[in-house]
Amino acid sequence: MSEPTIERRLQRKYIVMSADAAILEQFSGLAPEGWEMVQITDLDDIGDWHEVLLYRFILLDLDEVDAFDPLDVIRILRTQFQINVPVFCFGGDEDIQDEMRLARADRFFSRDEMLEMLPQFCEQYSWGG
Repeated sequence: MSEPTIERRLQRKYIVMSADAAILEQFSGLAPEGWEMVQITDLDDIGDWHEVLLYRFILLDLDEVDAFDPLDVIRILRTQFQINVPVFCFGGDEDIQDEMRLARADRFFSRDEMLEMLPQFCEQYSWGG
């Protein structure tokens, strides 16, 4: 297990939880230089809770139902890990968005809106490094 360091914490990287190849391709070209996108479909791929803290924010695909359950992801983050990394959701219908709100997801966007918001999130979370 690698230990979190100040140097690793200052790296500008974010998580995208989606298996949608088209949206992943669109996201990959939107972040400014110096940012790293890490695509996963399982939080275990990141590691323990302290490894999740090394990421500036998470983009969570609410249309994803085959690769993972978005509601399980937010419950693990907020209840099991007890961390408050910003989770920005995209897609999904009103029912899943309401459930995610109750589970303490942060904000909700359409797929197109998320494409517009990603550069703004990178600017907002560009501290350090």
